[in-house]
Amino acid sequence: MPNRPDARPANGAPSVGAEPVQVFVDADVLFAGSASPTGASHLVLQLSELGVIQAFTSHQARDEVERNLAAKLPAALPAFRAIVAAACHPATEPTPVAVRRLVAADACDPKDCPILAAALATECAWLLTFNVRDHRAGDRIRVSEPGAFVAALRDRLSGLAT
Repeated sequence: MPNRPDARPANGAPSVGAEPVQVFVDADVLFAGSASPTGASHLVLQLSELGVIQAFTSHQARDEVERNLAAKLPAALPAFRAIVAAACHPATEPTPVAVRRLVAADACDPKDCPILAAALATECAWLLTFNVRDHRAGDRIRVSEPGAFVAALRDRLSGLAT
C-alpha cells in the first residue's frame, strides 16, 4: 500500500513538496485523457508520468475503458495502454466489506462504490471523475473533476513561487 503524504493543506489545494500528491483516476478521466491529447484529463496523466503527481487506478476502471474504447474508438487503444502503463499505478483493490460499507453509508452511487473504495484503500487524497455528483465521501477524500484539480494544483504551485 502506498504511503500517503498529507496532501490536503487547510485551503484544500493539493500539496506540492517532497512527496507527490496521490490521485485516483476514474474510468471517465482515463477515457478522456487517452482519447484526446488536450484537456485536463490528459494533463493529469502527463503530470503523473512526469512524477509531479502519482495517479492510481483500478482494474475495474481500466477494464471499463478498454471495453468502451474497443467499441467506440478502437484506434485509441494502443495510446490508452501506453498512457496507463506510463502514468498509472495499480490501486489497492478494495475488500467487498469496504464496498458494502460505502453502499450502506450512501457515500456514492452504488455502481461507483468499488471505485471510491479503491481510492480510499489506496489512500489517495483526490478522486478525479466527471461524476462528482455521484460521490458523497465527506472529508475522507476530495472528489473533483480533472480541471478543478489542475486549477488547485496550479494555485498551489504559484503560491510556492511567491
